[in-house]
Amino acid sequence: MSNESTGFLIGLLVGGIIGAAVGFLFAPQPGKETREQIKGKTEELIARGKEIVEEGREVVREAVEEGKEATAKVRADLEAKFGEEKEKAG
Repeated sequence: MSNESTGFLIGLLVGGIIGAAVGFLFAPQPGKETREQIKGKTEELIARGKEIVEEGREVVREAVEEGKEATAKVRADLEAKFGEEKEKAG
């Protein structure tokens, strides 16, 4: 996941939290209900944030595995070429 995507997702979460909080604060209802709604929405957003983080971790894991596989292939190719050149020279 690129830094730009990560920044966007963080901004989206923070904006969602702020927007929900402001909406609840200006809603015409008792303070206790408003606080309960803010708490509920905050918990939902935190849970979604954790999901996004886990999805990001999975993307990173996959990228690392692909990088390892690509590195192993390049290494094997280079070792084979080196062996061929060594035989030609030797």
